[in-house]
Amino acid sequence: MKIALIGYGKMGRAIEEIALQKGHEIVLRVGIENLEDFTADNVQQADVAIEFTSPESARENILKCLACGVAVVSGSTGWLAEMPVVTKACEQHNGAFLYASNFSIGVNLFFELNNYLAGLMRAHEDYDVMLEEIHHTQKKDAPSGTAITLAEQVMKSIPSKKQWVNHISDNTEDLEIISERIDPAPGTHKIKYSSAIDDIEIIHTAHSRKGFAAGAVLAAEFIYGKKGIFSMKDVLSL
Repeated sequence: MKIALIGYGKMGRAIEEIALQKGHEIVLRVGIENLEDFTADNVQQADVAIEFTSPESARENILKCLACGVAVVSGSTGWLAEMPVVTKACEQHNGAFLYASNFSIGVNLFFELNNYLAGLMRAHEDYDVMLEEIHHTQKKDAPSGTAITLAEQVMKSIPSKKQWVNHISDNTEDLEIISERIDPAPGTHKIKYSSAIDDIEIIHTAHSRKGFAAGAVLAAEFIYGKKGIFSMKDVLSL
């Protein structure tokens, strides 16, 4: 499979390492130092583009790849208000697009566990719930896309929480997400249910970027040759 890496920072390099180990070819690497190489002709050399950039550039990067007829796997976060535009473009170009707030297989299993636990806790109103997330200081968005996904899952099962907020709140309808930026943390997410009697916590801690990179390559392998809009649930048959 021929892969274009749109975003060639630490994550892009981790993805490249795993892709090469699995026998894939990297035909394009685009970072901030060579944006002029992000042309239609260069993108069209690829079967799949893997896009890990910034909230400010993700939408245009994805749209450009779709317009070139190249399937896109995106792990950029902080841009999801633009998802309807990307969805429409994917349909218009009869393309393929896969987005995940986190490509780690462990995190996607953690999403399933979070859903299940939130469903169990719905009937137990004595417990309050909050989220915590820790990432490295270079992460530009807060809360993380993974934390937002976890919060939205909780709110679907616990209707007393109306919206998430990224600070301590006295409003019982707020689901608190507390964000910390500490080097060299790759990522920790915790959901905590607290009552006067006890606490229940589930935690996922990443030890390196390898889990995210491996999942992104797995997603690219899955989407290769397909048409439509997918998620990691499709990749992992969850």
